Amino acid sequence: MKMFKNLLKICAVLTISMLVNQAAIGQCETWTGKPNESEITDAHTIYRGHIKTEEFDEAFEFWQKAYEAAPAADGGRDFHYTDGIKIYKNKLEKATTDAEKEEAVAMILKLYDEVISCFESGAIKMKIPAEERVAYFLGRKAYDMYYTLRTPYSQTFPALEKAIEVGGMNTEYIVIAPYADVATYQFSNDKMDNVQARAIYDKIVELSDHNIKNNTKYGSYYKQAKESALGSFAPFEAQVFDCAYFIQKLEPEYRKDPDNPDVIKDMIQKLKRQGCTESDALVSELEGKWSKYAAAENTKRQAEFEANNPAMLAKKAYDAGDYNSAIAKYQEAISNASDPSKQAEYYFRIASIEGRKLKKYGDARRSALKAAELKPGYGRPYMLIGDLYASSSRNCGDNFMQRCAVLAAINKYSKAKSVDSSVADEANSRIAKYRDSKPSKDEAFMRGFKSGQTVKVECWIGEKVTLSF
Repeated sequence: MKMFKNLLKICAVLTISMLVNQAAIGQCETWTGKPNESEITDAHTIYRGHIKTEEFDEAFEFWQKAYEAAPAADGGRDFHYTDGIKIYKNKLEKATTDAEKEEAVAMILKLYDEVISCFESGAIKMKIPAEERVAYFLGRKAYDMYYTLRTPYSQTFPALEKAIEVGGMNTEYIVIAPYADVATYQFSNDKMDNVQARAIYDKIVELSDHNIKNNTKYGSYYKQAKESALGSFAPFEAQVFDCAYFIQKLEPEYRKDPDNPDVIKDMIQKLKRQGCTESDALVSELEGKWSKYAAAENTKRQAEFEANNPAMLAKKAYDAGDYNSAIAKYQEAISNASDPSKQAEYYFRIASIEGRKLKKYGDARRSALKAAELKPGYGRPYMLIGDLYASSSRNCGDNFMQRCAVLAAINKYSKAKSVDSSVADEANSRIAKYRDSKPSKDEAFMRGFKSGQTVKVECWIGEKVTLSF
């Protein structure tokens, strides 16, 4: 009796297997030996021509005839499936009703399933190994389900899992980002626990790193895909991974080279990224070592930086009120600089200190004019000279000569805006401010001067000005 039952089970299995094989054979028929073989091949040739020029509507009727009669073409190519997918993607793009969209989506999935089945059964044989084509189509199907077909994640996730499972380390990079995105969505909606999520994360990293290292053609694409995937996991790292897990995983790497600052820094970043704190012994140890190293390194780098950047030391000296040292450092910066614009900037700063802080007006003017010479179109030096003329005008003799000094200042403001439009508003404001301080006509006439005559300003200014009242 027991033997009889076992025979019945075997017969049932064989019957199911035969039905599956027959179904596979039916959907993988070829045109070889068919009475209408020439009609099928003609339809194939015609629709292929339209596909190459992306005339999908024109291709449809002939493709349909070729596909329905011989889905697997001659058994040595998969065009009827892959071209059909292209045609129905085009239909999906143009669809205007839900019914049209649903039909296109269903047909695309059907064509993917059929071509996968034909390779699995051996009905289609190509130079590329069947298992590679199966993995390829599983990946493409999952990719399209995510991006193009917009199938529910409950359907898309198993397709992505299958693609990764079959493709292994040869899975296309295009599957990685969708896999991570759908997995984290499932996790965030309590459809997956953190153990499953972590396993998927590890799988993605392993697949990506393998190809980044070994896939010379597409390694950079795997790197981009990995970065995208890690970005999907980033918001959930604290939930998916615990500190203890990462300490256990990463500590051996640190112990191999415990005094290497690069290793220490990298380890701190990784552990803190996973929620570890200084209360964890390893993190505390790492932080202590890094603090000592960083302090010494910062001191060294600061000294090197200051030695190579005298302009910064000049600013420090200026802020401390040590104006002579500031000038000396700016002069050193001028010697080190090769860019005339930078030299001009340093000369201007020297001029400002000499004139505004040390009251060395002659030196300040020489430095300012040097700045203007090095950097054509630089109005700021002339503005400075104008300010120095105006501020020192009261030291330039009697009332009339003081007002002539103001004319000299106005001339410099006018010069500044004529060469540099960026200071025009400021220059106009100064000119307006000092307009009422020009010489008076009566006082000039009493001295025998008329408008338009030239007068030399006394004191350190020593410039000739044209009288205007």
